[in-house]
Amino acid sequence: MPGPRPQPLTLKHQHRVILKQLSRRRKTPKGLAQRAQIILLANEGWNNSEIAEHLTINRNTVIRWRQRWQNHSPQLLAALAANVTKRVQQQMIKVILSDAPRPGTPVGFTAEQRVQIIALACENPKDSGRPVSHWSPRELVDEVVKRGIAETISERTVRRMLDEADLKPHRVKYWLNHTPDDPGAFWQTAEHICSLYQRAPALQSIDTHLISTDEMTSIQALERLHPSVPMASGQLERQEFEYTRHGTRALIASLDVALGTLVAPTIGPTRTEIDFATHIETVIETNPTHLWIFIVDQLNTHQSESLVRLVAKLCDINDDLGIKGKSGILKSMKTRKTFLEDPAHRIQFVYTPKHSSWLNQIELWFSILMRRLLKRGNFTSVDDLSEQVLAFINYFNRTLAKPFNWKYKPCCWTYDKTPLAD
Repeated sequence: MPGPRPQPLTLKHQHRVILKQLSRRRKTPKGLAQRAQIILLANEGWNNSEIAEHLTINRNTVIRWRQRWQNHSPQLLAALAANVTKRVQQQMIKVILSDAPRPGTPVGFTAEQRVQIIALACENPKDSGRPVSHWSPRELVDEVVKRGIAETISERTVRRMLDEADLKPHRVKYWLNHTPDDPGAFWQTAEHICSLYQRAPALQSIDTHLISTDEMTSIQALERLHPSVPMASGQLERQEFEYTRHGTRALIASLDVALGTLVAPTIGPTRTEIDFATHIETVIETNPTHLWIFIVDQLNTHQSESLVRLVAKLCDINDDLGIKGKSGILKSMKTRKTFLEDPAHRIQFVYTPKHSSWLNQIELWFSILMRRLLKRGNFTSVDDLSEQVLAFINYFNRTLAKPFNWKYKPCCWTYDKTPLAD
């Protein structure tokens, strides 16, 4: 008579996603993929015999891996609570579903010990009474022994385990955890901007220019004290460490999204509201009768009195604009922004959400400028800097510029507005 049906395994959404990827990925070893399938089927409520028959394996094999997963669930849940990355969680799951040590040279540490050490490395060292910002291998060794995870372990072994799990406690990356005041408005604006990028070629065909605009400020004119030594076989180019600082310049750039070219770039000592309005006017003068849509961030100079007056002049709007800080359209940044966003105008501004300038395609071009010229450039004066930047833009427009292909890949990022389910 068959025994009672075992309770289904409970899986977190993140773990279920990882297991599905392991079970379907072509490069996953067959044994690992099979064990991932065992856990997924157990989560769906299949009993041991059903799983064994479905996968054509022994029932005891199903019981073994099902029990192994249950034994290590607390470590996985603890890692999830510590907000470890998906890569680390994937590594922990691989360790749990790995084979036990084979006969021969004994393995120094069990799968359970490895999982505990990886989980420890993801903890805040202050929770262990250590007043430091991040773990060092020596401190991890000390804590592993202190907690009784292992009687002894070397720093080299700890480093190897961290490398295998792709953990780098000594490194940090800046991240802004920004919660929009109105998430609905945020996604609506983001979708609108992406749809504009997708329709850029169509807009271009009806004489409507989609322009991505922003400033790159504090570009330093650095002159190396000695010439660089060119690269040779087996040796990188060597650049002089010491330099003379000649000042800075600000670049205001506008990218035609449909064509991939820069339009009427402006470089000078400042980037005031007058500078920005003058740049916009210069761009529009390249086709004064066409429609223009400018994608910009919410910097105050992008919502200025000068810009409002410019748009009113170029769009033949003779209404009373009011007085800045007191009345009318010019009263506040909010009223000025509403005027500049008006789709009824021939010249319209679309503003990226706060802390979301990454939606602006000109940022991609700024990274090209940094990599191809500024990072290794040598500038004898601010005038030399300006000339080299403008020469690069001319060269880019002639030889490197390509239209952005939004037909097959509308954007380089994806999002999911639904929260993760347990």
